[in-house]
Amino acid sequence: MELKIPDLCLVVLIGASGSGKSTFARKHFLRTQVLSSDYFRGLVSDDENDQSASAAAFDVLHHVAAKRLEAGKVTVIDATNVQAPDRAKLIEVAKKANVLPVAIVLDTPTDVCLKRNAQRPDRDFGAHVVKRHRAALHRSLKYLGKEGFKRVHVLRSESDVDSAVIVYEKLLNDLRHETGPFDVIGDVHGCRAELEELLTELGYTLVRDDEGRAIDAVPPGNRKAVFVGDLVDRGPDTPGVLRLVMGMVAAGHALSVRGNHEEKLVRALRGHKVTVRHGLEKSLEQLAHEPEEFRRAVTKFCDGLVAHYVLDGGNLVVAHAGLPERYHGRASAKVRSFALYGDTTGEVDEYGLPVRLPWANDYRGSAMVLYGHVLVPEAEWINNTMCLETGVVFGGKLTALRYPEKELVSVKAHQAWYESDRPLVAPAPAERAPDVLALTDVTGLRRIETSVMGAVTIRAEQSASALELMSRFAIDPHDLLYLPPTMAPTATSLRDDVLEHPSEAFAEYLAAGVREVICEEKHMGSRAVLLVRKVGGAIYTRTGRAFFDGTLGDELLDRVRESAKPLFDEFATDWLLIDAELMPWNAKASGLIREQYAAVGAAAGGALPVAVEALQTTADRGVDVAELLARTESRAANASAYRAAYERYCWPTEGLEGVRIAPFQLLATEGRTFHDRSHLWHLETLSRLEGSLFQQTRHLVVDTADPAAGVRWWEELTAEGGEGMVVKPLANLTGRVQPGVKVRGREYLRIIYGPDYTEPANLARLRKRALGRKRGLALREYALGIEALERVARGEPLWRVHECVFGVLALESEPVDPRL
Repeated sequence: MELKIPDLCLVVLIGASGSGKSTFARKHFLRTQVLSSDYFRGLVSDDENDQSASAAAFDVLHHVAAKRLEAGKVTVIDATNVQAPDRAKLIEVAKKANVLPVAIVLDTPTDVCLKRNAQRPDRDFGAHVVKRHRAALHRSLKYLGKEGFKRVHVLRSESDVDSAVIVYEKLLNDLRHETGPFDVIGDVHGCRAELEELLTELGYTLVRDDEGRAIDAVPPGNRKAVFVGDLVDRGPDTPGVLRLVMGMVAAGHALSVRGNHEEKLVRALRGHKVTVRHGLEKSLEQLAHEPEEFRRAVTKFCDGLVAHYVLDGGNLVVAHAGLPERYHGRASAKVRSFALYGDTTGEVDEYGLPVRLPWANDYRGSAMVLYGHVLVPEAEWINNTMCLETGVVFGGKLTALRYPEKELVSVKAHQAWYESDRPLVAPAPAERAPDVLALTDVTGLRRIETSVMGAVTIRAEQSASALELMSRFAIDPHDLLYLPPTMAPTATSLRDDVLEHPSEAFAEYLAAGVREVICEEKHMGSRAVLLVRKVGGAIYTRTGRAFFDGTLGDELLDRVRESAKPLFDEFATDWLLIDAELMPWNAKASGLIREQYAAVGAAAGGALPVAVEALQTTADRGVDVAELLARTESRAANASAYRAAYERYCWPTEGLEGVRIAPFQLLATEGRTFHDRSHLWHLETLSRLEGSLFQQTRHLVVDTADPAAGVRWWEELTAEGGEGMVVKPLANLTGRVQPGVKVRGREYLRIIYGPDYTEPANLARLRKRALGRKRGLALREYALGIEALERVARGEPLWRVHECVFGVLALESEPVDPRL
């Protein structure tokens, strides 16, 4: 008797005491796969039969089961499980892990259970217990499927139990044995002619029936097409697309995942009540002219499509709306919903469409994820993911990605077949006076279109936070043309003695295809943006506040303006926008240093040496305090290093005496931006700002395939407590990779993480820091910054520029560890 179970699932054994569950588990599963309620009672109470310990035992059992399932391990629960509430908790564990729960019921006769229990001295409870278990079991049998068990196997006799064989089956989404190569094709939406053209461009040979209709496409070599779903709706020939794709799938020439439009079409074809819109009306009208047999075949085909596939040994995942790594190869309603619809906020945008969370921005999985669903003007890489829905049905194009070559192939739409609810590129808002700002420009839920990464969503609560800061502290919006993005640190190092190391930065850029990077010395100061006009201007912080109050800022601008005269002439401009670092740190952050850092340093410097002296005296008297003394001496040394770390970046200033500016990027001039120029060009251009006010930024160009020189330079910079360096793609704007990552030195990080952060236990804890959200913010803020500069250069109204600047400040309200 074969009991088929998925190769990743939660198996729940159900049966009365004495039914043989433990024996069955030992026979068919590994010892480590089986979690026994008796064993966990023993763990928490030293008595496997102590029923008063059951609640605690099951708490621990559920926790261990969750951890095993999270790790992708089959897990078997050996307990009576005859009560629905007990099973419900296990089903919830399976749901949270996004795996299928399976029930194996041992409906062993009562007399057999009683006989077995009588042979065990630890089972001295009466026959009524077994009878109660079996009564509860029989009441539950017909409801197990409704409770959530995806498969239910019932063994009704000893012979059934003895003959049972466990057979593992791969999940329907597990096609890891399919290694390609593949041609992954975006949303077709009924555009048959464009699909035929794309397949021909990809080298496929179309096969037609006697009526000239395409019914298959034979791939070149051993390639295979993979469709990301949404084959149907909106376009002129949904039946033609289905006839072709169904033929390809049946011939083994293609695979297809299910899209949300197939989901709705199946419900409509089966007569369920659905709202006929978003192009469904066209599919139903077109299919109405097809034979009933074809409509039945379409219903069966679309209903049989799975939500996502894992291919090529786990290196490729295809899902209609994309899929985070934690869902790859899993099976649950949550996984299916994400694969079909993506992750939404529950809100709608100005077009009445769901606001989708940018899951790909935080994706860090090793598998490439290819998907559609979200309309984009161009297919671009985002963290090893790519959306291939380039709007063929709306007049855009139909796009395919060759895998593993990573080559994009596309064909243009023959015409716009359907009017999009949301334009491929959002139109500019209605005209108004160029310098007029309105509250409605920056409040509520907003989607800001950028050239770098499409739409960036700003949530209403983020807008509210930024509004307070902007209205109370920011400079005049006419001067606030840009805010610099946050910068993420490099991936956490696994080296024993450091938290950050440049090797990870170089490896990350190399993996992203960036061969040349520039390493720039990191100045310990405060980020400053300089808007230098021939008359007027501003120097402000990365949160839009004036850097200096009163005349000091005007005096500093005058000195910068005088030095910048050659640049005004070279670029034929009335203004320059410069990104820089202003030093020393205490020029702006004296209050922070005094109240936070110096206070800690003073307290530690006063207390710890005294403690060391007292412990040494105690040790000299023969008292064993060696461990405490060593720990206190280490803390005293750490505190001394902590004071040295922040004192290095502070020096006396009197007015502008002692102030230094290190400019590193010319952001824009009148009518021009410069993010298409290499960072070397920026540094060389700004090196013409001469005088004692300016400090050049030391730098080094590094080949990421041979980064030894960069590692040595970082080691030299940080050996004496230097802050470290920033690693950037030399070419500057380079697709959707991080625009720069900071690699900070061991001693400088004491300022950030505290004096004792280098203790082994603390370093081990800090290595678990999560960088995904910070990196997502860095990319979105960078995109908004570039968009602001481009709008300035195009001469767009101030409120259009301010929308992007405000967006950067709004994103800064995200709850991210400020030490990153």
